[in-house]
Amino acid sequence: MKHPSSLDFLTEALRRLPGVGPKSAQRMAYHLMQHDREGAALLGRALTQAVDKIHHCTRCNTFTEKEVCETCLDTERDASLLCVVETPADQLMIEQTLTYKGLYFVLMGHLSPLDGIGPKDIHLEKLIARATDGLVQEVVLATNFTNEGEATAHYISETLKARGLKVSRLARGVPVGGELEYVDAGTIARAMLDRRTT
Repeated sequence: MKHPSSLDFLTEALRRLPGVGPKSAQRMAYHLMQHDREGAALLGRALTQAVDKIHHCTRCNTFTEKEVCETCLDTERDASLLCVVETPADQLMIEQTLTYKGLYFVLMGHLSPLDGIGPKDIHLEKLIARATDGLVQEVVLATNFTNEGEATAHYISETLKARGLKVSRLARGVPVGGELEYVDAGTIARAMLDRRTT
C-alpha cells in the first residue's frame, strides 16, 4: 500500500527530532492523523509561530522573541559574571539551580573539527566582544563534560585568558545523593582531583 505523500512528508519531518527513528516517526504521524488531528494542527501552528518569532538575543545569543532577552535586561543580575553554555537548554538547567545570578553567553554548540564546526560556528568573536566589554570580571565555562565540551572549554579559556580575563570551569564530581559504589571511576577520579578544603 502506498502512503499519501503528505503522510510521508510528515513522517520524514518527525524523523528530524532527536531520538526519533523511522518507525517512531511513522507511529507519531499515524497517531496524529488518526487520533489527534486537533493536536496535529496545534503542533503545526506552534512550530510555525516559533520559527517566525524566535531568534537570537543580540547580547547573549540565547533564544528570545525580542532583540535582547529578559535575562540580559535584568538589572538585578551580576554583570561582572558571564557563564558560557552550549545551548539554551543548558542555560535553563543552570537557572533552575537558583545558584547563579550572573549573565550568560550561549554558544549554540561546541567545537567539533571532525564535523566541520570551528570557532566561527560557535560565535567565538561575539563571545570575545561580550566578555571584554569592560563589565565582565570572570567567565564561568559551563560546557558539557564531553570530549567536545572539554575541548571547547579549553579553547575558550586560552583565548580569554590571553585577553587578561579570569576564567573558571564548573567543578565535576559525584552527584548529590550519589553513592560511590554506583558512580563511574572517571567521575570519582575527577571529584578527587577537584576536591576542595572544608
